[in-house]
Amino acid sequence: MRVPVSRAPAPLRALAALLLAGTLAACTGGPEPGPGGERPGDDGAFGAPPRIGDGAGLPGWAAGLELAADGSGFALLAECVSDPAAPANGFCRQRIAVLDRGAERWELRASPLPELRGTAGVSARLRTLGPERALIEDGGGEEPSRGWFSGDGGRSWRSVDPRLAGRTPDIPEGAALTAECATDPGAPPERCDRERLVVISPRDGRRRELVAQPGLGAHPRPAETVEPDGSWWASGVVPGTGRPAVAVSRDAGRSWSVSPLPSPAGTPPWRTAVVVGPDAVYAAEVGEVPAGEPEPDPLRALYRSEDGGRSWRRVWTTGPEGEPRSLAGLPVPGPAGRVELAGRRSGYVSLDGGRTFGELEDGTAYVRRTGAGLLREDTRCRYELTRDGVRWSEFRLACGAEAGPGQ
Repeated sequence: MRVPVSRAPAPLRALAALLLAGTLAACTGGPEPGPGGERPGDDGAFGAPPRIGDGAGLPGWAAGLELAADGSGFALLAECVSDPAAPANGFCRQRIAVLDRGAERWELRASPLPELRGTAGVSARLRTLGPERALIEDGGGEEPSRGWFSGDGGRSWRSVDPRLAGRTPDIPEGAALTAECATDPGAPPERCDRERLVVISPRDGRRRELVAQPGLGAHPRPAETVEPDGSWWASGVVPGTGRPAVAVSRDAGRSWSVSPLPSPAGTPPWRTAVVVGPDAVYAAEVGEVPAGEPEPDPLRALYRSEDGGRSWRRVWTTGPEGEPRSLAGLPVPGPAGRVELAGRRSGYVSLDGGRTFGELEDGTAYVRRTGAGLLREDTRCRYELTRDGVRWSEFRLACGAEAGPGQ
């Protein structure tokens, strides 16, 4: 029987979560150290999240938001004006907001992006590459690719060549990891025969092919950001079998170890999201599920590893009925077997490592990894950040205008 777990307002919820963690620790002698050796409550990878400065009064809406490990960050803000009678008269202003380390407030800084006319909308992509470093990319497809890099907190930007700048033996601190077509540079995955992992450098914003590839078939899918224990993850299939698998590197991409997943289906998943928590690693498989109401991001299975990803146990398999059946982004792991999932209808929490779930009153917000921790957007401008899945730091950004498209 699954017992619904009600969710109180944010301050009370944080207090209740802390009490729960303390109770669990008292009963078990404290959670085991995480894959990086930290315990929840340490000042390390799984300690309390950094306090993020206020940006509620900034104009527009956040089309992109990235945080670095020290709590600093960059945001791409858009402010669009439409004219239904004459769509060509519409325009979107694109601004850059920066939060310096320890600052109380976000500040508007220089932006290399032009004002967009007509109905083009906002297409730029923002990446934070460590403290004070960011890359903005625009174009692609039928439009020429353009890029701008800042190494001084957005005070100045310089153009970046989007083409590969050679190869690199490792992934530097602050870098981002992505996949790029090896047979037809710039082609989307659906038109590419083979992809490769590419490192986006925090030194100059250039792309470089990673020398050691993980061996996950023709279309590896890497996590863009390093996990809190220093590990890098990618998903794909075991070559020659099509069996879903994940790969991990613990030496900054110099080598990879591949582990097959005990998938419930014979077809490859659409994606597999891996997240490292205080006491376990979780892998969430999204793909086709048995008959039932269609879901936009169907959760096929949830796996748990207690040995750093060397072996996996399937703890949850989605059937025609029952929840959770969908997953928005990443699971949120906590201590002592706690894990939350954001679904389409509700949020769900497990206190036994993902074997059973109870429903939360909310918790449907998309979750993703940033350098500062796991980030979720509760409303259009309200964000929450956690490192241990228990303690959350709330902040606001660009709350003064109407929501942007799709918000």
